[in-house]
Amino acid sequence: MPADTNPYGGVFGGWLMSQMALGAGALASRVGKGKAAVVSASDFAFPGAMAVGDELSVYCEVAATGTTSLTITAEGIARERNGEATIAVSRGTFKFVLLDANDRPRAIAGADG
Repeated sequence: MPADTNPYGGVFGGWLMSQMALGAGALASRVGKGKAAVVSASDFAFPGAMAVGDELSVYCEVAATGTTSLTITAEGIARERNGEATIAVSRGTFKFVLLDANDRPRAIAGADG
């Protein structure tokens, strides 16, 4: 939406990062079977521009698993509003820690340690 644009009319990179964090968080909760909190975000790049009105798809995968953590890579792909053309617009890495009912780190089911 227009409120999510930078001063030049393009989609703001911070908005893209937040959408990627939501997608990565959904995967972390599903894989971890519970609450997961993002503890770091790194390696961000914005290789293409996204226009207001384009559709964003976020694709995520688990890149590494620790005792209590998951590292998830995310990629944002924009599809033009009135067509089929797509472009990679963002990518980055998120680290999540799984949390118990008291918001303390907990082991991933089946993790050694």
